[in-house]
Amino acid sequence: MRLIVNLPAFNEAEKIGQTIKRIPRQIDGIDEVFVQVIDDGSKDGTAEIARNAGADFVFSHPVNRGLGITFRTAVEMALENGADIMANIDADGQFNPDDIKKIIAPILKGEADMVSADRFGDHKAQNMPAAKYYLNRVAAYVIGKFMNFPIKDLTCGFRGYNRETLLRLNLPGQFTYTQEVIIDAIGKNLKVMWVPVVVTYFAERKSRVVKSIYKYVNNSGRIILKAVRDVRPMKFFGIPALFLIVVSFVLFVYFGFLYFQDFKITPYRNYLLLAITMLLVGLQFLVFALMADMIKSNRKLTEDQMYLIKKEKYGKKTA
Repeated sequence: MRLIVNLPAFNEAEKIGQTIKRIPRQIDGIDEVFVQVIDDGSKDGTAEIARNAGADFVFSHPVNRGLGITFRTAVEMALENGADIMANIDADGQFNPDDIKKIIAPILKGEADMVSADRFGDHKAQNMPAAKYYLNRVAAYVIGKFMNFPIKDLTCGFRGYNRETLLRLNLPGQFTYTQEVIIDAIGKNLKVMWVPVVVTYFAERKSRVVKSIYKYVNNSGRIILKAVRDVRPMKFFGIPALFLIVVSFVLFVYFGFLYFQDFKITPYRNYLLLAITMLLVGLQFLVFALMADMIKSNRKLTEDQMYLIKKEKYGKKTA
């Protein structure tokens, strides 16, 4: 059983060496533990420091490409390097590397395909910005309700994935990947779990991802909407369609009630026009729902083919 601990890094020269040295190399149920670093175009010598600190695999993007692409590179490299499990942990040391054992334990027991750290479980994350905290909680609640699956932490990057999950994930995002992975995994009926961990954010540290709350909300919102649209298209378009059609019928009934009192249309034509408009828009959403569901079926066929191709490509583990 081979575990690859992945550290995505961008200008993490100050902390990455210490983090790598703290990663446990002996874990019950694991035969081999390797450390993999994906350097996303750092200019401060992050890659060299990672090698000197004991990283087994180091891959560098020539330029900064974003967290989403960095994660895809990590998955590809982990599969290429023969991972049975990949644990992804931040390079800055804000998470305790000893918690890797807790994260992968349900995977080793066969209880989960994917395990995410839960920063809001037993202990509240220390020094976490209030805006980031509440945005995460609200988004997790809303998406969880829509997906009909309780989501405890939507954006934490400290996670564990078994080989099957790594082969099945298909993620087009560039800005980030954390929300997409959860939605994609739930949509594919993979077993997802959360494990409470303790995390302390450095008060003086600026986020590499959340440089602007507006940009973060805008980019994350678009990613979440696209992911939900692709995974639950009938719900995404069907709920608005049903709402608009029901409201239009209520307006038609109300218009009819007013009309049959004095048989005049003109005083109540706005109700009639609004009812017609809502009915047409509702029917249009219904058509979108049916089309999106057909696209989802075609997408599943494509993803199944990609899964078989990747399974064949990464079938033989490296020594």
